[in-house]
Amino acid sequence: MVLDNGNVKLAFLGGGREVGRSAVWVRGEKASILLDYGVRVGDPEPLFPLHVPPKELDAIVLSHAHLDHSGALPLLYVSYPRPLYMTSLSAKMLDFLLKDFMNLSKYYIPYEQTDVNRMFRHMRAVKPGSKVKVGNVKLTFADAGHIPGGLQVLVEVDGKRILYTGDINTIDTRLLKGAKPFNEELDVLVVEATYAGVDHPDREELEKEFVESVVEVVEDGVVVLVPAFSVGRAQEILCVLTAYSFNHTIYLDGMARAISQVFLDHPRFFRDYGLLKKALEKAIWINGKGDRKRACRKPGVIIAPAGMLKGGPAVQYLKRMAEDERNAVFLVSYQIPGTPGHILLNTGKFPFNNELKPIKASIKWFDFSSHVGDRQLWEVLKAVKGNPRVFVIHGEDQACTMLAERVSLELGLEAMAPRNGEVFKV
Repeated sequence: MVLDNGNVKLAFLGGGREVGRSAVWVRGEKASILLDYGVRVGDPEPLFPLHVPPKELDAIVLSHAHLDHSGALPLLYVSYPRPLYMTSLSAKMLDFLLKDFMNLSKYYIPYEQTDVNRMFRHMRAVKPGSKVKVGNVKLTFADAGHIPGGLQVLVEVDGKRILYTGDINTIDTRLLKGAKPFNEELDVLVVEATYAGVDHPDREELEKEFVESVVEVVEDGVVVLVPAFSVGRAQEILCVLTAYSFNHTIYLDGMARAISQVFLDHPRFFRDYGLLKKALEKAIWINGKGDRKRACRKPGVIIAPAGMLKGGPAVQYLKRMAEDERNAVFLVSYQIPGTPGHILLNTGKFPFNNELKPIKASIKWFDFSSHVGDRQLWEVLKAVKGNPRVFVIHGEDQACTMLAERVSLELGLEAMAPRNGEVFKV
């Protein structure tokens, strides 16, 4: 369905009134750019974006490595490969994430490693501040503050200026500097709504509460398990503990180890590389089952994926720790409804082998988000100049529609929450 009049078309192929499979297709009269092409990793099987003919694309941009923005990209490299713009750090992380996705998926993934390899051969590295010409399209990249290597992109085509924020965070964390709100003239703003209507706690207060809670448990002679995403969250938790001079044992396990090594090789992407390096040197990197058994016997903190406890070494640790009520499980990531982590947080039980079993260890959630909260999101919207049309994506249906209505009412801008498959002329 094509809506409105204009020379430039925006097609929303995924991420419309949902979190996952982000994909926005920008088509000018002489050039065509795809912004992200992700998957929605869920049950019973992964969901892919709507189809885009690769031969109709001139270039593809990846905002960041998370699978909900990247997981479908190899599909576009089965034939008609096109230049793919991302940061060098995103490329390194994406390699790990795609291999993990293909290896662990219980369902058929419609591409193979050869397609992934072909995709990387067409990767063109950019960084915040880079400017690229693709035909008559100009791409300008800016830091997104979401995860290391993440980008926003300004697309200038046929006289229109379109900003795609991707996933964005404007507050400083221990790992990254916050993104700066874009205060230039725009014709179109495509913005996320993951936490529209929800404010995050003050970061400094959150860090203090987390560290104090960890210290209390560890000094009681037992273990804190921190299930954490391998990309960004695990390293941030390490940095938080190190910044507060936490002097007890910290273990790091799973893919977070390999990702951490990649981070060490890309110092310019981090707010305080010295802190990151110190934190990773302080941690004991787990190597095998023997190390895991020993880690559970000694007071300390274990940081391990998966962040939502859908697998990974964190589940193995949980099995060992579950019966001791003095142990603790501190969740530091958003828990999608239906995931094992969400079930644990809301019921105190965990689905081991599809059987719910009570967990005696204490359970607590800390809101270490890497997305803008409502207050910061509003600052992003108010900073933009001009009279842009606002397209709200990457949020649940209610969050997207409510934010679009609020933008229209309070800022006087034309705003909408597109559905997947809708095409707009701008």
